[in-house]
Amino acid sequence: MQQEQILTELQFKAIRSSGPGGQHANKVSSKVELSFHIEYSAGLTERQKKRALLKLGNKISKEGNLILQCDESRSQHKNKELVTKRFLKLLEKSLMVPKARKKSRPTRSSIEKRLKSKKLASLKKTNRGKPEY
Repeated sequence: MQQEQILTELQFKAIRSSGPGGQHANKVSSKVELSFHIEYSAGLTERQKKRALLKLGNKISKEGNLILQCDESRSQHKNKELVTKRFLKLLEKSLMVPKARKKSRPTRSSIEKRLKSKKLASLKKTNRGKPEY
């Protein structure tokens, strides 16, 4: 992943933020919307694109854009910075390949503990029944 290349491909749009704020909120577009088209990115390899599309499928629009919004701050610049950090973290997380799990056998003591607890539960339940005369 070439971070500098990807940062140049980001598109930002300032929107009026919803919620309280009075006159200030009605005048200022402080909410920032970030959009990034994964398929057309030159900063990602084909393998990374496939992986990102698979992992971020529910966050991608019909046009193929990954869209994130931020309106946490009253400052447009701060929101732009926050949404960019969030995007990079999200992309990095989606491109991370999980370590392959190695099969392992349960230890002898764990098997014995499990069987012992099952036996105790079985005894507890049989003692709840009606006594035989």
